[in-house]
Amino acid sequence: QVQLVESGGGSVQAGDSLRLSCAASGRSFSSYAMGWFRQAPGKEREIVAAINWNGGSTYYVDSVKGRFTISRDNAKNTVYLQMNSLKPEDTADYYCARTPRRNASSRSRDYDDWGQGTQVTVSS
Repeated sequence: QVQLVESGGGSVQAGDSLRLSCAASGRSFSSYAMGWFRQAPGKEREIVAAINWNGGSTYYVDSVKGRFTISRDNAKNTVYLQMNSLKPEDTADYYCARTPRRNASSRSRDYDDWGQGTQVTVSS
């Protein structure tokens, strides 16, 4: 079992930036891909970005391409989501998740371990 703890959420204005962090406990963090998901009120959870085990491959949902960057520091057991040029439609609870796969996946069903989430609110 892996524990994932997100941080870095908050309330910002449109155009601002935030960096989310997800700290993982336990061993083998560097062996598995990680993902960031979000869920807005009344909407289904969606993939935001994912990164493979060594950071060499990433995936982004179209709506965040060019604005968000996912990265990881395996020495610190941490995955990050840098969010720039935030828009009101980015408002959601953001969750990090771990998949037992080495390659990044956009499917939530591939992820076994989830954090509690951090709230991001973007006002216009």
